[in-house]
Amino acid sequence: MSVLAGRVPTSLVEVADERLARHGVRLLLKRDDLAHPDLPGNKFRKLGPNLAAAEAAGHRTLLTFGGAYSNHLRATAAAGRLLGLRTVGVVRGDELAHRPLNASLAGAAADGMVLHFLDRAAYRRKTAPDVLDPLLERYGPAHVIPEGGSNPAAVRGCTALGREIGTAADVVAVACGTGGTLAGLAAGLPPPVRAIGVAALRGGFLTEEVLRLQHDAFGERRGDWQVEDRCHAGGFARTTPELAAFTDDFARRHREALDGRPVERVYVAKALHAVFRLAGEGAFPPGTRVAAVITG
Repeated sequence: MSVLAGRVPTSLVEVADERLARHGVRLLLKRDDLAHPDLPGNKFRKLGPNLAAAEAAGHRTLLTFGGAYSNHLRATAAAGRLLGLRTVGVVRGDELAHRPLNASLAGAAADGMVLHFLDRAAYRRKTAPDVLDPLLERYGPAHVIPEGGSNPAAVRGCTALGREIGTAADVVAVACGTGGTLAGLAAGLPPPVRAIGVAALRGGFLTEEVLRLQHDAFGERRGDWQVEDRCHAGGFARTTPELAAFTDDFARRHREALDGRPVERVYVAKALHAVFRLAGEGAFPPGTRVAAVITG
């Protein structure tokens, strides 16, 4: 087995948008959705180090966690298929076991992932021995990857994203679920470039989580970064008519720069919408170059 090869560094494409231009802001798209044909960009960067660790330990099974719309579960399932590994996805919400699978879970299952549905109370304690040990007993020895793939190895893997962008931007915006991509991105960016993590879910916990991940990975806080908590549209995988209209309009305006691909709605749409909102609020001085990471 060898870890997956990606198409990195990914491209950084400037797009013209008069809605930002009137505030003196330039927009660039970091096309991390092109890093691997089967794995969305930030998942490719986070999974790579974890797959290497699994290989080094001789594991043939990956066990990981996620919600019903988890891109991480999809990416882990795809990586398992490509590398010939067994994958087990522990899904939040045992009520989902009796419903038709949504597109995300169906895709993971099609790639061979065994789906284990866990009640929400137990899921909150998923790493506790009394919850995790029975899973490992049932599915055998496995390399355990945390929810969203965010652990110190993944954070260090995401520093390459910041190094690739370098000084081509003044601000980098990225959607956040578990905080691992932001933690690594910010550490890899050179001063004075700063990062903004746009929370894709509500709860207000991400600042503390990113700090924890950076301390675990580097022993200290790294980079200039902040979390924007106002643009989650009501919670994970939720939207509003305003956000939906913005997403459709952005995809239509910038079809060529996106290679005709739709804008991913759970994460990317919220990050892009936040950039426009912040620009309208005067958060960026005229002349600011903002790079938005298209994670796919």
